[in-house]
Amino acid sequence: MEGIDHLADERNKAEFDVDEMKIVWAGSRHAFEVSDRIARLVATDPVSLLDFIDYMYDYGFIVQLRSLEDHSPLPNIIVGDIGTKMGNGAYNSMDNGFLMFDQVRIPRDQMLMRLAKVTREGKYVPSDVPKQLMYGTMVYVRQTIVADASNALSRAVCIATRYSAVRRQFGAQNGGIETQVIDYKTQQNRLFPLLASAYAFRFVGEWLKWLYTDVTARLQASDFSTLPEAHACTAGLKSLTTTATADGIEECRKLCGGHGYLWCSGLPELFAVYVPACTYEGDNIVLQLQVARFLMKTVSQLGSGKAPVGTTAYMARAQHLLQCRSGVQKAEDWLNPAVVVEAFEARALRMAVACAKNLSKFENQEQGFSELLAELVEAAIAHCQLIVVSKFIAKLEQDIGGKGVKKQLNNLCYIYALHILHKHLGDFLSTNSITPKQASLANDQLRSLYSQVRPNAVALVDAFNYTDHYLNSVLGRYDGNVYPKLFEEAWKDPLNDSVVPDGYQEYIRPLIKQQLRTARL
Repeated sequence: MEGIDHLADERNKAEFDVDEMKIVWAGSRHAFEVSDRIARLVATDPVSLLDFIDYMYDYGFIVQLRSLEDHSPLPNIIVGDIGTKMGNGAYNSMDNGFLMFDQVRIPRDQMLMRLAKVTREGKYVPSDVPKQLMYGTMVYVRQTIVADASNALSRAVCIATRYSAVRRQFGAQNGGIETQVIDYKTQQNRLFPLLASAYAFRFVGEWLKWLYTDVTARLQASDFSTLPEAHACTAGLKSLTTTATADGIEECRKLCGGHGYLWCSGLPELFAVYVPACTYEGDNIVLQLQVARFLMKTVSQLGSGKAPVGTTAYMARAQHLLQCRSGVQKAEDWLNPAVVVEAFEARALRMAVACAKNLSKFENQEQGFSELLAELVEAAIAHCQLIVVSKFIAKLEQDIGGKGVKKQLNNLCYIYALHILHKHLGDFLSTNSITPKQASLANDQLRSLYSQVRPNAVALVDAFNYTDHYLNSVLGRYDGNVYPKLFEEAWKDPLNDSVVPDGYQEYIRPLIKQQLRTARL
């Protein structure tokens, strides 16, 4: 069985150039070559990766906690570990502690005072650097989190897709071979939108990287005009992508059935490691509320002559978007990018305007904001989903080479958009952005797209170019040789060290013998 590619038939179905898709996924040929070289180097010799990494830690504030003599906490300092966290390994290997100070004086020589300062008299001298610059690092961190979301989700999707192609269950006719799980429409309806999301998050992550570079250049020139939008974009997309990725990894585990629950599937650890991203660098609901505040401010300025810019530029067409009706008449119309974008724009704008109108009914805006939190979050999510859809479509407008590559990306783009439409159908219908008939046509087109992606599914996850070492999953093996490897992994369990379990001779056997004697009597 070794050396046999059990997924070869699936790969032969591919209708596109997989090597070219790998370059699209990586972002450029150079990026692909570098990542591919490092990935294969790590797979054969992980230690040598250290030669590529330059570790550097920056601390903005230093406080000595423990004695340099015996490592005991300094006077009036209480420090300890916060306790066991979710997952067997994952974040339990990280040192997360609690810290309490009771009248602790911090020496001035422990304060890094390049910007803000404290005088010898104890007077705080604030930094003269514009506070807007402080957002630069936050924008950078959050755009990297969006990129990480794509990486984590694509790993889970790769595992689930390959295993779905290997696993066969039910559907056999006249004693014939059973049906591949990936051929069931229920499996496709759950799996393929996650595959599309992985690509969508990849491309919006590329755009965020460009946005950060642009904002940084503007900040250095003391131009803060685009900073509010950049902050809203990174906050909202961090929230949107990490929530979708955490949910998606768990869905991939379910897609793998009982085997997905095994640690050797790679999915439980991936979920446990990733899910804290929904909380760190900003709780996801709180971040969407920041986006909502930005949207409410933008809506309030629509009649002032100040034109919205960037990702809110569509709001400048408020009069049209508040009145327009989708022109979809047949299922294929949903493959028109202008039609899709307008539907998402109309939904996002109408939800934002509705929130603004409801806010105006309150005498105190903060009270109104508190009362409308749920609606504001939904409006922010609609805006962020519009960004992802529009950036995916913008990616398709670029010059993308390789046989069939652009066609597959088109399919994935519309799967992502139409699945979001289906999932949030209440928003689209309640805002009259589309009609029930048009929603039905969108579902028809979605099913058609699933059928087109099906023969290319394994090749599309191959394009991620992940080694077996990186995936660390028995179910997601490149060669599809799952079941013998599952058996090998099972035998590694300490419970299988002996054929007869410990304790049998001492406790169980005497009980059985006693019962046998009683039965004879």
